[in-house]
Amino acid sequence: MKKKVAVINLGCPKNQVDSEIITGMLSSHFEITTNPVQANIILVNTCGFIEDAKKESIEMILEMAELKKIGRCEKIYATGCLAQRYGKELLEEIPELDGALGDGDLDKITAAISNAAGTQRLYTNKKVQDFIYSHEMPRLRLGPSFFAYVKIAEGCDNCCSYCAIPQIKGRYRSRSIESIVAEIEKLASEGVKEIILVAQDTTRYGIDLYGSLVLPKLLKELVNVKGIEWFRLMYCYPDVFSDELIDIMAKEEKICKYVDLPLQHADNEILARMNRRNTAEEAENLIKKLRQAIPGIFIRSTFITGFPGETEEQFQKLLAFIKRIKLDRIGVFAYSQEENTPAAKMKNQVPLDIREKRKEIVMALQADLALEVQQQRIGQTLRVILEEELLPGKWLGRTEGDAPEVDGQIYVQVQKDNNYLPGDIIKARIVRADSYDFEGEGL
Repeated sequence: MKKKVAVINLGCPKNQVDSEIITGMLSSHFEITTNPVQANIILVNTCGFIEDAKKESIEMILEMAELKKIGRCEKIYATGCLAQRYGKELLEEIPELDGALGDGDLDKITAAISNAAGTQRLYTNKKVQDFIYSHEMPRLRLGPSFFAYVKIAEGCDNCCSYCAIPQIKGRYRSRSIESIVAEIEKLASEGVKEIILVAQDTTRYGIDLYGSLVLPKLLKELVNVKGIEWFRLMYCYPDVFSDELIDIMAKEEKICKYVDLPLQHADNEILARMNRRNTAEEAENLIKKLRQAIPGIFIRSTFITGFPGETEEQFQKLLAFIKRIKLDRIGVFAYSQEENTPAAKMKNQVPLDIREKRKEIVMALQADLALEVQQQRIGQTLRVILEEELLPGKWLGRTEGDAPEVDGQIYVQVQKDNNYLPGDIIKARIVRADSYDFEGEGL
């Protein structure tokens, strides 16, 4: 009888892709279960991006360790970013942990676990990252059947001063256009309607492999895949967001009127110390250009409060920028002092309570701004992907301006005798809106 394995995913959509690849590879040797209580072996695919994510990962490992004491669980392994960065420390601090296998070991996890014997504790920490998945690897998706994340590149060369990702993930590595197209064709054959393209920096796709920025070329290939109705772009850094990319987003109906554009701050001195490659003025000009070329576009961004040396004046400049540009959605992070990063060694570290307070101020401001922006959409007709029928004729879904898990949702009233299924895309008129969600009527 095959042993049961549970893979627990933590962190971002990029991590979810890794978890699905891990699960797919394990499925040939083990029985997969989504319930860790039933599992003989548990893998926690960790996140190590910021302090809160690290705490969540450690707490989950400790929670699973309790199952090892009282349940049928025999082995617990940590995989992913935290295991890559702190594998040795995890094994030293958590005796219940049977192994730490980092991001560079994804293709070796099945063999490592299958061959582990007795009290042997696994530890591999590949220093030079070169692994990247391909369409030929098995993948067992963990989320809804109608959308899927597709990672088009791995690693990062940006080296933002606050970020440890290049240390964890290695240099930027693009997948080939052929591999990405083949994977999406397979996903289409499985009934997927929405593809969400992700990478550490999506806009730099192809620079290492083809010698130029070829995300527009990739998109031109992808929109020809039959069965896929939406393509959504996440993690598009502003400094290399080309006019060619804007042009194809404006012309291709399959590409959602949505972009995730991490800006991080609006003070040029702080942006320079963050090692960001654009100014606040350039970011604002890009937003204006996007809105002019793609009327009605939804723009999401992320910002960091309390970066080392951030003065009250610089924070006020960030607030003024956010008030002025009125983005549809934003995420806010209080600066996390990540060891072995340049920012961690900078002078004038902002006290944690001030970082958090400034984060709360930005979030409160955005709630007011988002309400104003959302209200302006009342009366508009938007495309909606249906996710769950709550009651006869009442569906929960997402507009094309809402990415899964990070943005809002829409409650849609349709004819009760409809034959809709999850994943169907319809048009709906917006009738009500708050800061995050919509209500609409199907057309």
